[in-house]
Amino acid sequence: MIVQLRICVPGDLSGVVVERCADHLGVAEIAVDKGASVMPPGDVVQVLLARESVETLMEKLQVLDIQKRGSISVNLPDLVLSDRADRAEAEAPGEGADAVIWEEVSRQSGEDSRLTWSFLAFLVLATQLAAIGIVTDSTIAIVGAMAVGPEFGPLAALAVALVRRERRLGRDAALALGVGFPVAMLAAALTAWLSVPLGLFPKDALDHGSAVEFIYHPGPYSLIVAVLAGTAGMLSVISRRSAALIGVFISVTTVPAAGFVAVALVLGEYQKAAGSALQLFLNLVGIVVSGVGVLLFYRVVAKRRPPEATLRRKSAGTRR
Repeated sequence: MIVQLRICVPGDLSGVVVERCADHLGVAEIAVDKGASVMPPGDVVQVLLARESVETLMEKLQVLDIQKRGSISVNLPDLVLSDRADRAEAEAPGEGADAVIWEEVSRQSGEDSRLTWSFLAFLVLATQLAAIGIVTDSTIAIVGAMAVGPEFGPLAALAVALVRRERRLGRDAALALGVGFPVAMLAAALTAWLSVPLGLFPKDALDHGSAVEFIYHPGPYSLIVAVLAGTAGMLSVISRRSAALIGVFISVTTVPAAGFVAVALVLGEYQKAAGSALQLFLNLVGIVVSGVGVLLFYRVVAKRRPPEATLRRKSAGTRR
């Protein structure tokens, strides 16, 4: 997998940037546009390199404070036809699909973790769907609520914040979850409270819902499923596989549990409300813990890779 870096840098740093890129294992091409940057004034350096080499090159460039004096953008070309790019991928250590670009993961999880009107709206709508599925004993509605729920973004951001010690990211994620779930549950409780006198569902609706018993009966598999889903979700974030992430949404019982708590409290089913609250807690904790575990594993693997000088000598020996 080939990645393109676009580096906007002042003219006095352009030569140093090119030198560090040219000496980096896994770089296929370097192009310099002198004076192409108007704001800030300077040069634009474009680099094609293997994805598994991006993180180490970013570390080299960050020492130059390019973020303060210019910028670095990362793009994924749809198609690159180049023998040099193929050789760069072969020389770079590891596999592109397994490579972690930490800044990319932080930015992606950060964008999905903020308390925005759209996040709040999706969470409220998902909880409403879950509440309807609960009182009507509709598995389809509950699965739909799982798919609509946006809660995995803040949970993934919490995992990233814990591993990278990014307080701001963790604070934003905690705020989104801490405000979003209570607001969504309050809205679901209000809807349920208004629906009972209107005759939309009976007061004993929870006594006949065999399809939703798993929501308020947490057990060992509740935590196991949450851990597996959190692992798959974090892997999908790292490898940018959105299809796998959709499967994660459908496998966890966060939004249905929140909806069940709201409905059960309105109907006076306090024991079932407590069970579904425990289900919600287990799912949230399991997802975050497994996400932290995945990120720590990738960090350990990255640290155990041989130094770049050793890899370069091996690559040179292979060519000869």
